[in-house]
Amino acid sequence: MKIGLLGFGVVGSGVYDIIANGTALELRNIEVKRIISLVVTPGFEHLITKNIDDIVNDDEIELVVEAMGGLHPAYEFVMACINAGKHVVSSNKHLVSNYFTQLNEAAEKNNVQFRYTPSAGGGIPWLSTLKRARRSDEIEQIWGIVNGTTNYILDSMVKDDTDFSVALKEAQRLGYAEADPSADIDGLDTQRKCIISANLAFDVVIDEKDVPAFGIRNITHSDVSYFEKNGWVCKLFANAGRNQDDSVYAYVVPVLLDKFEIEAGVASNYNCITYVGKYVGRSSYIGQGAGKLPTGNSVVQDILDTIFDDASLKREYKKSAVNNAMVAHRYYIKTDSATPELSEIIEKDEGDGRYITKPVSIECIQKTAEGLFEKCPQTFIAEIK
Repeated sequence: MKIGLLGFGVVGSGVYDIIANGTALELRNIEVKRIISLVVTPGFEHLITKNIDDIVNDDEIELVVEAMGGLHPAYEFVMACINAGKHVVSSNKHLVSNYFTQLNEAAEKNNVQFRYTPSAGGGIPWLSTLKRARRSDEIEQIWGIVNGTTNYILDSMVKDDTDFSVALKEAQRLGYAEADPSADIDGLDTQRKCIISANLAFDVVIDEKDVPAFGIRNITHSDVSYFEKNGWVCKLFANAGRNQDDSVYAYVVPVLLDKFEIEAGVASNYNCITYVGKYVGRSSYIGQGAGKLPTGNSVVQDILDTIFDDASLKREYKKSAVNNAMVAHRYYIKTDSATPELSEIIEKDEGDGRYITKPVSIECIQKTAEGLFEKCPQTFIAEIK
């Protein structure tokens, strides 16, 4: 099979290296024919083009890997390839979470496959596992660490006894965090992976605007010290599941875990993702959630699945509102502000602007947070698991 690559950065080059250098029998009949890239990498001049038509109009190219990132022109390029009868594999969680319905419907209409396993979990076979699990089981909940950048920062703040800004700079130096880390530290990357996972697990389509995301931007060294004294470890979680009325909840929030929980021991930039099935119970997966070769390998697995599983099962995804009113937890809130909404839900005042709430719904805490952030942008909120 001849394929095209849209993007030749970290993921795109990882895909090329695995295909070009892999010794597995299954890889021998895959060839990268064209690469879309704005930068011409020495040694790849014969493959690189800046014109998407060179891929769309090439009948020999049967499958396209989208590793550009962002929404545009990635969406337009992918749709053009699908409408030209080409299979597509994407690692772009922003694209998949925003255009889930459009891309899947276009693929079905054109009788091609649209695969996106690398968009959540990186090198962990997370989405492929969900696909397999839901064939015979009923998935009830999913949760866990799906962003290696934030996990590295939170882990470093404990191990190195350092503040957030120092841990972030080190993450940037190591290449774990971008120059603008907002998508990671504000929970947006985790939010998109949560949406993709929930869509797949529960056969729904949910919107980003309905999924609240609390990040770790405002966590401080004093917060971490307080957590340690109470036997807690803080991790940023994606959370989704079915409510008793069969509606779906979904949200992103820092979670305070007992130090003996599995996720509490997940170090550095590793991920740990869990689903709970009606029959199988809890099943957890730990591994590299990002990176050139881990994510590149996940892309190649999707390519191979496309080759060997052309008759993939078609599923119907229904548009679904998010109902976050039925799931309740206690929350840790640190703020210099006080609002009437906050005073109504406080169970314990810990002093120094720290509060423990009564069990309240994520919908309630979201409304409370809106007032707190408006008065005190440095407010930090974490769920107590």
